[in-house]
Amino acid sequence: MNMLRSLVLLAGICVTSTLTAAEPSLPGLQQDIPFAQVGDVSLTLDAFVPEGAGPFPTCILVHGGGFTKGDKQSYIKPLFEPLSKAGFTWFTINYRLAPAHRWPACAEDVETAIRWVKAHASEYKVDINRIVLIGESAGGHLVSYVGGTVKGDTSVAAVVPFYAPNDLELQVRHRHELGESMHALLGLTELNDAAWPQLRAASPSSVTHKGMPPFLLIHGDADQTVPFEQSVQFQQQMQKLGNRCDLITVPGGGHGMGGWQKLNSDYQSQMIGWINATLSGSSGK
Repeated sequence: MNMLRSLVLLAGICVTSTLTAAEPSLPGLQQDIPFAQVGDVSLTLDAFVPEGAGPFPTCILVHGGGFTKGDKQSYIKPLFEPLSKAGFTWFTINYRLAPAHRWPACAEDVETAIRWVKAHASEYKVDINRIVLIGESAGGHLVSYVGGTVKGDTSVAAVVPFYAPNDLELQVRHRHELGESMHALLGLTELNDAAWPQLRAASPSSVTHKGMPPFLLIHGDADQTVPFEQSVQFQQQMQKLGNRCDLITVPGGGHGMGGWQKLNSDYQSQMIGWINATLSGSSGK
């Protein structure tokens, strides 16, 4: 570690005493790689590639932030180290934020990222038949929605949404108001007869169908922001369609995996175990 720290300092990079596996000094981590140009917006991602020949199972990570804030290094960061240690290639992406960019811009950016990852598979040792979408909160909504609409060049092997608002109508009814996120994302200003159809149309629960990839929902049962009921109902909806949809419950878990550390939850190892078992028989279709 001392040698690594010295090398990084020589490179002119500021290093603190709180180095983690997600910092720029991690071997195999490449940062700020452009993957799309949409108008005047340049979208970038960070990529971690394990040592070895590959190809490796691959995860595309989508951060939360209420559709209006956050970036590829925020909120979803607790997954970086466990995925690295488990031998995954992984990418964490930026996407266009509301209100400057309204729905469905953010979902389109996730699809673009999938295509980019597949197009650059050999460079990053990606197994295109073993790609998993993982998102948390607003990012969980996005991976759920994309998981229900992808096909062909955007197909994935599995989807893992953390505490996702998969039913925006249910979410608004829970809050008894639209809130900043729905105003920013959809341009809604009041709850009227025209608002409900827009909320439903932008909900993952409205695009579920038979034949979707396996889903693993992860949710804390003490979540006051996105009710645990969201995942329970989405699981039931998926299973009624004949789709595989499993649920990991984090007892006492609130909104945000960053707060789960003090709960001594093993959700990370459960998630990795589920992904490995699911991908072992995956054809990527």
